[in-house]
Amino acid sequence: MARRAFQAVILGPPGSGKGTISERIREHFGLRPVSCGDLLRGNISRSTGYPRSVVQVHTLALHFPLDTVLELQVPTAILQQRLTSRWLHPGSGRIYNTEFNKPLVQGVDDITGEPLTQREDDRPKTVARRLDLYAECTKPVIEYYTKEGILHTFSGSQTNQIWPDVFNFLKDHIKTLPDQLEGPHNA
Repeated sequence: MARRAFQAVILGPPGSGKGTISERIREHFGLRPVSCGDLLRGNISRSTGYPRSVVQVHTLALHFPLDTVLELQVPTAILQQRLTSRWLHPGSGRIYNTEFNKPLVQGVDDITGEPLTQREDDRPKTVARRLDLYAECTKPVIEYYTKEGILHTFSGSQTNQIWPDVFNFLKDHIKTLPDQLEGPHNA
């Protein structure tokens, strides 16, 4: 009998570290992450829609039953600072942050020397609206997953604070793990 793959969702506001946590999960557990943000942007560009409501989440659950939902909680002030400090090299998708991952020359991509841009989504007024919208839209989804008994919340102000707890939780909950796992170092 074939074993079903471990399926999880990571919820968190913009800038909470979902991409970084997903990459570390891939690295340590060999699971393949799918970025909802990338899917959402693709669906918007194709005008094909995206599941945002509890009804849509419930419908998805019928086809893709989840083992767990990981919620990342990061203080709003930190998210605002993190997002408004983010700059992008449009050609490659490389992301810089003026707080903790600065380019060698301000405003310039380290590899190509081309100018960096700031996404409209990362400008201060837009960031505030995005965080409010996330809280409003996600509250019923979080309540749904809480009632289902599969929501697990991880809090901190930095991904490196959250990651060890996520690692230990997954290590205890994924049934198809190799016998030896590398510890929760910060990738």
